[in-house]
Amino acid sequence: MAGKGGVGKTTAGAALAIGAARSGLSVLLVELEGTTGLSRLLGCEPLGYDPVEVPLDAETTGSLTARMITPDQALLDYLADHGLKRVGRAMVSSGILEIVSTATPGIRDLLVLGKIRQLETERAADLIILDAPAAGHAITFLRSPTGIAEAATSGALHTQATEALAMLGDPSRARVMLVTLPEETPINELVDTAYSLEEDVGVMLGPVVVNGTWPPLPGLDVELERAASEAGVTLSDDEADSLRAAGAYRAERTAMQQSQLERLGDELPLATLNLDFVFTNELETAD
Repeated sequence: MAGKGGVGKTTAGAALAIGAARSGLSVLLVELEGTTGLSRLLGCEPLGYDPVEVPLDAETTGSLTARMITPDQALLDYLADHGLKRVGRAMVSSGILEIVSTATPGIRDLLVLGKIRQLETERAADLIILDAPAAGHAITFLRSPTGIAEAATSGALHTQATEALAMLGDPSRARVMLVTLPEETPINELVDTAYSLEEDVGVMLGPVVVNGTWPPLPGLDVELERAASEAGVTLSDDEADSLRAAGAYRAERTAMQQSQLERLGDELPLATLNLDFVFTNELETAD
């Protein structure tokens, strides 16, 4: 899941994960660096490197686990998998780990992608959802294997990079779902990001998630006085003016969003999933 900051990328990823679990799939939801507040959305304990089970309703036939992946822990896992667990511990105690994981541009992103690839190869879940960085960093994040594969023509780094590229280039293994709002600037940025991902990274795009759409509200075109009379309600002038203003605002915003959705369809020929705006101060797992 990728998108500009503030469009609801994390919320959309959580909704997709819960929906997939309810359909019977085992789902692993991954966040990076613990900065998204995903655990609050899911109603579970703060996420760490070890997977935690997310509580779901009794009717759910699948399962949902969530975890955080950091480059440093991914590097320690890589060393342990290759018989170098003691070396990893020594690197932690000496403070060298941070230096090593930042020594080459893009290596931190590659370490995370390498861990995702390992989980995918080992079939850790039927579906793995990654709450990727915001759109600008997402492109850099997904391009990291290309840069490292070109810089390191052999050795462990080259192998990790080419394996990550193979995963990203296979639509049966990886796709990017972009998240946006039905507004002009977010859609402009989404279209630019979509073409960059396809052309520069070579990853296939899934459906676009349009978050926060306001569904049409019946009755906005009804004459207010007649509707109030039929309902047996007497409105003051101020109440009537407020209702007219609210109705006009709702109609204008719905029309604006519909116009942007049509423009998105013209500029980016992908399926869309529209998520209705939830009128609440704070989302909970049930939402």
